[in-house]
Amino acid sequence: MSDWLYPDAVVETEWLEARLEDESVRVFECTTYLRYTDDDPNLPYIVESGRADYESSHIKGAAFLDLQGELSNADSPYRFTMPAYDDLASRFAAKGIGDDFRVVLYSRGAMQWATRIWWMLRSVGFDNAAILNGGWEKWEAEGRAIETGSGDYSAARLASSPRPELFVGKDEVLASIGDNTVCTLNALSADLHSGENPRYGRAGRVPGSVNVPALSLSKAKDKTFISLDDAQKAFDKVGVRRDQRVINYCGGGIAATLDAFLLHQLGYENLTVYDDSMSQWATDESLPIETD
Repeated sequence: MSDWLYPDAVVETEWLEARLEDESVRVFECTTYLRYTDDDPNLPYIVESGRADYESSHIKGAAFLDLQGELSNADSPYRFTMPAYDDLASRFAAKGIGDDFRVVLYSRGAMQWATRIWWMLRSVGFDNAAILNGGWEKWEAEGRAIETGSGDYSAARLASSPRPELFVGKDEVLASIGDNTVCTLNALSADLHSGENPRYGRAGRVPGSVNVPALSLSKAKDKTFISLDDAQKAFDKVGVRRDQRVINYCGGGIAATLDAFLLHQLGYENLTVYDDSMSQWATDESLPIETD
């Protein structure tokens, strides 16, 4: 198994470089940084936009998407909470994402920031977006075209067609505990899943959930996705089944989208993401929690 099931959802650096002058292709950097505190359960991390790094050097012609500052619900007590679908579609359109364009998303450090935007775009009915395999690290290492400063695209027309099934809240997660038709999949690191690290408040995980860390799904050397064969083995090892609904979660609904992206490429059809994830679950004393 080597070819992508949905090849239009992944592009390689060579493909993109050949299309940098194509006005129908719009490229967006999606980088956000989490500065972990690990000493305050009410503030597990400080969110830092990647805009400064983008302005210092980015893929030629790319614009920037600020996930927390521009594309999240500012009234939520949690970081990165989804806005209303029609509102989100309008925000994307204002940034230049629309029905007439092919969109390529990339990020630095980890591809999960790009996959989060990709998942959000799918949730408003936009399917013409792709992840740049390897992101900024691979592009820069190969010496491909870059520039400094900042740029924007003109606004686009984006017809909103929401898919609310792509996100769930705590009530649906709670109802799934003990349900064999649902697999709850944690994309956080093993120390967070086990309860060794209490970063989000109460240590542990959603009871019954299994763990495939998002960081294990890309190669350390060049940040590209691991092979679909290896991804399948990782999901099989923890018992993720194709006949189940898979609820992907993490700390704030970011890393979970990388797991969900590869499950999508493997042909799993019933996938969703718990939006506020452990940022909400671990701080709500009414919700059950489990440790090793």
